[in-house]
Amino acid sequence: MIRIETGTGWLLVEHREHARLAGRFASHWGNDAFAPPEPRADILVAVARHDDAWAGRDALPFLTREGRPSAFSTELVGRYSAFEEMDFADYLAVRGQAAETVAAANPYAAIIISMHTVDLLTAQADLSGFSEADLELHRRFIGRQRRRQGELALELGGRPEYAEAVAPARLLRAFEFLQACDSLSLATCVRYPKPVALRHTHPRTSGIPAALECTPMGGDTYRITPYPFDADELVLEAPVRRVPGRTFDDEASFRAAYAAAPVERLTVRTVR
Repeated sequence: MIRIETGTGWLLVEHREHARLAGRFASHWGNDAFAPPEPRADILVAVARHDDAWAGRDALPFLTREGRPSAFSTELVGRYSAFEEMDFADYLAVRGQAAETVAAANPYAAIIISMHTVDLLTAQADLSGFSEADLELHRRFIGRQRRRQGELALELGGRPEYAEAVAPARLLRAFEFLQACDSLSLATCVRYPKPVALRHTHPRTSGIPAALECTPMGGDTYRITPYPFDADELVLEAPVRRVPGRTFDDEASFRAAYAAAPVERLTVRTVR
């Protein structure tokens, strides 16, 4: 779940819907200055489906100890120290399924999703204060993810159409592209109030790398500079539920409020 605090409660976005919004951003990436990465179709699957594993948890949302919706929020943009206020073993269980949900249908997408998972838990993670037991869970999890990436890459490397696509540089580019679209979608889904850099630098068609920044302009409008999309203005939507109440006494009452909440549309606009 992803949350936006309002004057009367929360706007809540399911992880899968955030990922689909990221996928819609990804589908528009490409203009005279920026080319989309290849293999494009597989990478679009990775971007749009990288959070499919959250469906079960989001269908029965949880509360934090403080009685707030357990969710990604503005406090976690740019870092991943709180693991969405979840039990760490539960968090790993969800993340461990992220690649497997698409592996049978699209092993290339699964590699990219697994790379994203590993990055969240290594480069972006703050493990200080973890118990030795949780650190051991972490070590084993990262090892399994990296072994799985190798298995899938070996499998695809024997197929002529993927022989070049599984080269480390190509996989790295695809992974960085997913993370850029993911970070843009997260920033808009939490209404991040300050300029924020999209993850990684991205090659211009000239070959020169560029750092992209998302700047809120008000009214769910964001200026992206430099601008990578195929239209000067994009208007994209994601479904949200408006849940009244800042805190809840128990998960049963929260889940009832969530189930009863009407589905609205979060309309996001990007401009040059």
